[in-house]
Amino acid sequence: MSDTKFTMKTVWPEVRALIEPRRGMLALGLLLVLIRSLSGLALPFSPMILIDRIVIPKRPDLLPALVLGLLAATAVQAVTSYVLTQLLSMEGQRAIAELRTRVQAHIGRLAVGFYDSNKTGTLVSRIMSDVEGVRNLVGTGFVELLGGLVTAAASLVFLLRINTEMTLVTAGVMIGFTVVLSQAFNTLRPVFRDRGRIQAEVQGRLTESLGAVRTVKGYHAESREHSVFAEGVQKLLANVIRTLSAQSVMQLSSALLLGIVGASVSWYGANHIISGKLTLGEYMSYNMFLGFLIAPVFQIVAIGTQLTEALAGLERTREVMNESREDADPKRTLALGAIRGDIDFEHVDFEYEAGKPVLHDVSFAATAGSVTALVGSSGSGKSTIIGLVAAFHGPGAGVVRVDGVDLSTVRLDSFRTQLGVVLQDTFLFGGSIRENVAFSRPDASEAQIREACRIARVDEFADRFPEGLETIVGERGVKLSGGQRQRVSIARAILADPRILILDEATSSLDSESEALIQAGLEHLMSGRTTFVIAHRLSTIRRADQILVVEEGRIVERGDHAALYEAHGRYRELYDRQHGLEKNLFLAPGEGDSVPDDADGRRAGGGEPGMLDVIRGSGR
Repeated sequence: MSDTKFTMKTVWPEVRALIEPRRGMLALGLLLVLIRSLSGLALPFSPMILIDRIVIPKRPDLLPALVLGLLAATAVQAVTSYVLTQLLSMEGQRAIAELRTRVQAHIGRLAVGFYDSNKTGTLVSRIMSDVEGVRNLVGTGFVELLGGLVTAAASLVFLLRINTEMTLVTAGVMIGFTVVLSQAFNTLRPVFRDRGRIQAEVQGRLTESLGAVRTVKGYHAESREHSVFAEGVQKLLANVIRTLSAQSVMQLSSALLLGIVGASVSWYGANHIISGKLTLGEYMSYNMFLGFLIAPVFQIVAIGTQLTEALAGLERTREVMNESREDADPKRTLALGAIRGDIDFEHVDFEYEAGKPVLHDVSFAATAGSVTALVGSSGSGKSTIIGLVAAFHGPGAGVVRVDGVDLSTVRLDSFRTQLGVVLQDTFLFGGSIRENVAFSRPDASEAQIREACRIARVDEFADRFPEGLETIVGERGVKLSGGQRQRVSIARAILADPRILILDEATSSLDSESEALIQAGLEHLMSGRTTFVIAHRLSTIRRADQILVVEEGRIVERGDHAALYEAHGRYRELYDRQHGLEKNLFLAPGEGDSVPDDADGRRAGGGEPGMLDVIRGSGR
């Protein structure tokens, strides 16, 4: 019982948020249920009149009034049932839509770390499946249950008036059954909760598998994925079987209740009729009222199970809603206007997990309009620094400032609208090229969209499609090549016109010819903006105002290309090793800059390789 109280306490905020705007609707629904229930009592009341006042006394003149009364009561029941279904069933579906919208909006504003810890399919299940049971809380289920209880209470009053002794025996049996039901529902709630978790896991893995179909087929792993999915389905089946077993026990108890009550009423009723304590009409009405008393019990078994499932789903929903939004920090009160783009890191430490530091005492300054390149081994902390610049995370110690303002005090919406990101793993939505470019600035004009596409050379391949910019790119942009997807991503960033730009290996998906085509677009994009580059092609790195060499979470070297190369430190070591140069065979730092890359990413005429080779060798 305590478990049930805990559940109600946990989910009550969600239940209240759904019920309060619908109090008038639910009150009207309850009134209609009361009218329907009371009109339904005409039928069990009729045998007393029919037998005791019409048949036995032989008064056929009273029969038309009784029949008309029953027909009127039936009509009232039919009309109220129709209105209830139209009113509350639709309202239940509206509640589902509203809750889904609220959960999605909340999840969309959670910190990046939340997404790192939860699978996409699991979150989809939270949004789409866990809220389904809400229709039983604000729809017909809950009101029907209340109406059934009202009918049972009214029936009990009539039963006590007809024969108290038989009613007390019946009530004793039903109290015992109620105890059994209470225990069964307490058992079912955690089972339903586990079902939601298992279903989310299975759906999460299925979503991953379908999204990575090329990888699965490339490694001929269809059978393995099938086995993983089948194992999850079996876990779900075992959970459903547990639920069905509990429901079977409740149905068995219901059948036993009906049998025991029926036998008791037959025994006492026959004796009371013989002794003259009960008329035949009263006995017939008693049995019909008894049916109206017991029917809600069977209704509780069905609707109560649905409500228990709804509460379990809401409990899981509440877990997500309790997650703090990334903009919920009370310190984030400062709304930025147009920024210059000065970024300062001052003695910044960071860790994703307690006791496992990722960055150590990182300090540097990136002035407005400058280009800062980050190089280093894979896992050295470059992406973490970028994540702090984008305010995806906050420092554990130290301060990150934008234009001299502590970034942890800034409202994220005012900062992120001035931020542009071009990633190596370009994500496109399954709409048109135009929609993907305009994603960063939905209110952009047609001329602005076309200009961004021109600068990023998107028009060069889009114009070859019959639909042009209206061409559908497919899920994740699968109908475009890697280079084409990257050009769309760059056009999206150009259209956003950000003050701070992050390029995370932005041209690594492009061949040399494609990179040459969009190099002017990149230069246009970087011009006058504070740019952070996780090293990609050599030309960008060499022209960077400062290069930060990051190793094991520390900045071990900093300077421009020429200074770092001449310092013979970690940068020179990475540069030489990844260019495959031997002691006296490497080229001078500026040599070969004007020679274009060939299709292999190396300088035409046997010169040095492009930065693509550097990054592929060193990782991030």
